[in-house]
Amino acid sequence: MRKIKILWIDDEIDLLHSQILFLQDKGYEIDTANNGVDGVEKVREEAYDVVLLDEQMPGLSGLETLEQIKDSFSELPVVMITKSEEEDLMEQAIGSKIADYLIKPVRPQQLLLTLKKLTERSKIRESHSASKYQSEFMQLSQKIMMAGNFRDWVDIYERLVYWDIELEETGSGGMASVLTDQRAEANREFARFIQKNYPRWFGEGDNPVLSPQVFRKWVFPQVKSGTKTVVIVIDNLRLDQWKILYGLIQEYFMLEEENVYYGILPTVTQYARNAMFAGLMPLEIHKLFPQYWRFDEEEGHKNEFEAALLGEQIKREGLNIKHVYRKILNQNEGRKILEEIPNLLNNDLVVLVYNFVDMLSHARTEMNMIRELARDEKAFRALTRTWFEHSYMFPLVRFLAEKNIRLCITTDHGSIDVETPVKIVGDRDTTTNLRYKLGRNLNYNPKEVFGVRHPEQIHLPKDHITSTYVFAREKQYLIYPKNMNYYIRFFKGTFQHGGISMEEMLVPFAVLKPRQQAR
Repeated sequence: MRKIKILWIDDEIDLLHSQILFLQDKGYEIDTANNGVDGVEKVREEAYDVVLLDEQMPGLSGLETLEQIKDSFSELPVVMITKSEEEDLMEQAIGSKIADYLIKPVRPQQLLLTLKKLTERSKIRESHSASKYQSEFMQLSQKIMMAGNFRDWVDIYERLVYWDIELEETGSGGMASVLTDQRAEANREFARFIQKNYPRWFGEGDNPVLSPQVFRKWVFPQVKSGTKTVVIVIDNLRLDQWKILYGLIQEYFMLEEENVYYGILPTVTQYARNAMFAGLMPLEIHKLFPQYWRFDEEEGHKNEFEAALLGEQIKREGLNIKHVYRKILNQNEGRKILEEIPNLLNNDLVVLVYNFVDMLSHARTEMNMIRELARDEKAFRALTRTWFEHSYMFPLVRFLAEKNIRLCITTDHGSIDVETPVKIVGDRDTTTNLRYKLGRNLNYNPKEVFGVRHPEQIHLPKDHITSTYVFAREKQYLIYPKNMNYYIRFFKGTFQHGGISMEEMLVPFAVLKPRQQAR
């Protein structure tokens, strides 16, 4: 095992012999320099884990030495050792990104604790996280087996997402594989729960918030109270991806309310997002506004009437408000929205739809380069974060915070990386989506998938009197017998949506308050 390597820069290094021996006895390798110039040279020649740096040195001062080290090695931890506790000095040092500071005379035990904190932090956190997950594992497994209502599944999924991100950040590879198995178990039970309970959620009783209730539940009450509100809908955003984005947003907005609602089946934009903007299930949209509904085989874009559907919902709610809807499909349109936002805020409600994550998911299926960049969920989260950091949406969010605008961020559905092919037979008019099928005379194994032969029971329209919906479960994807082996290889491991899984159906709705407003 490689020893931790320390460079100690101090003009009185000869007087620190006892502390150096103490650290060497504890297993550290110590190099020394008695001035800043030599210290900087050594940093450039050797790979060190930590630098201990005296603040008061003749010639090149401690702060000047620190600046030169950080210019070349910004991530190298530097501990400043000083005789002074002056506030201005500490502000300068902290502004230069020191990892820690110690006041002379420094006791050996202080040094040891500081070095352990800096060099073993990731190892300690990994061990701590793995231990915590181990202790929660049995509790989570019991919750999965005993889950009896929709709230239980929200709690379970939130904990699984928490551990997915935590174990990723701490590098706990062994526990991460255990978590993967536990998520698979959870999705098996979740699919059984949905098949049994989903048809019951359209009547009276204690039901979850579904896509059509989102605006009525969380947006319109704010607008009615006179609060100017911006709603951002990021198409195809999973809960774990939202958590990563909030890590960037939280400097500007505080989380006032975070909810998880159930995206309707099929978990695709055509159904779930139309239902959200209409405030109606797809069957009711088809009946009341047939001019705004498109089946898969019909010509035209399936979501081209979202603005009209939102307007109809606002009218039904009796809201006398000014509102605007915009869809952003690329960076150029994102830039235009950023330029227009001061004028758009003359409205009481601004709704913006960003399609990038959905396009990224589809591109990952079709392009080898994107598939490599987003090879798994961890990489997919990282790519989503990178997009957001460099998109025009991020400065838009900062602008909204400066203007004290209440912000809601949500999505219409999530996605899941598919692994298990399931054979299904249909005619040429059957829909092509890999996670659900709508068609006539579909041939499938009812033990493998969730088939709905009477779509009106779950408030879905049908394009033919004998139309049936079939939904894939867990990590399945639906393929035809023709060219089966090719499609098995091509789609395995891609992110898809339309079916039944926690990742697709349990999606976030966040209400955010600007930090300055909170103060």
